[in-house]
Amino acid sequence: MPVLKFSTLLAALLFSASVFAQETLPSWGEFAQVRQAGKITWQVDIDNDSLLLKKDDGFYTSGNRIGQSFTKADSMQALTYGWRLGQELYTASDIKLAPSQIAKIDHPYAGWLFAGLYREKNEANGKSQRLGLDIGCMGPCAGGEWTQTHLHRLLKQPLPQGWSTQLRNEWGAVLSGEYSPGRMALLSNVDIAPRLKGRFGNIFTDASAELMIRGGNLNAMPEQVASYGFLRTELKAVAYNASIQGGYFNNQDTAVKPKSLVGEFEVGYFWRGENYGASASFIRRSNEIKELSNGKGAQNFARLQIIYAM
Repeated sequence: MPVLKFSTLLAALLFSASVFAQETLPSWGEFAQVRQAGKITWQVDIDNDSLLLKKDDGFYTSGNRIGQSFTKADSMQALTYGWRLGQELYTASDIKLAPSQIAKIDHPYAGWLFAGLYREKNEANGKSQRLGLDIGCMGPCAGGEWTQTHLHRLLKQPLPQGWSTQLRNEWGAVLSGEYSPGRMALLSNVDIAPRLKGRFGNIFTDASAELMIRGGNLNAMPEQVASYGFLRTELKAVAYNASIQGGYFNNQDTAVKPKSLVGEFEVGYFWRGENYGASASFIRRSNEIKELSNGKGAQNFARLQIIYAM
């Protein structure tokens, strides 16, 4: 009997692993089919605190991403393969501070430049899953100083003074995953959906849970026409954040450590037509640095997204 139970358990585990692999893991054959028959979409994302037209410019100060995806969809589900290039910039609480004026417990200067691939599956009931891998470099190799200095010079904004103190170079890889069990309709034009997310790597390692509420002309899948307002809340448990504590392998000591729990609130509007789409939102992120007070460490920034489907 114990042998039979073990055999049954092993068979169940192997079956579950097989289903998971078929449902989640990418394959070259599947990608070739999606690329050949799928719809091509370009997407640009911009995060920046300067978009709020305020004086402060610091912490997570900029994030720019561009990507292309191929989506094969029917009335029940959509399968997507895509790639993206991105750069994220982190600075002290005020970029006008000279190196000698930056407190030891302020946010370090850091840049993260990366390229990534991902596979995503969405179903009409809101169930979705996504698996991705980003590979890149944190440190001077990310070009953060050049990007921020030239952009601020172009926009006639104060130039950053502290990039000479930025974190040292480290190559990095971050594996990420997301899962949502589906949406629940609250009203005919209002729904709510939970989502679990996780990242693992030598740049970021964390896990989070979020809740998204949408209201308006809703779509069942991301590629469909829509026009709605949304509110998103997220709670993240942080194990490692190289933008705060330095690269995992280069043994760079900083005077700050990441907070173990970080909250985020986002409110915005999303519109999607047949070939074009756009969204704009305001994001409030709680303090990410253990040594800073919540009042000083909290962040506000705006997020813009532009979509073009061919």
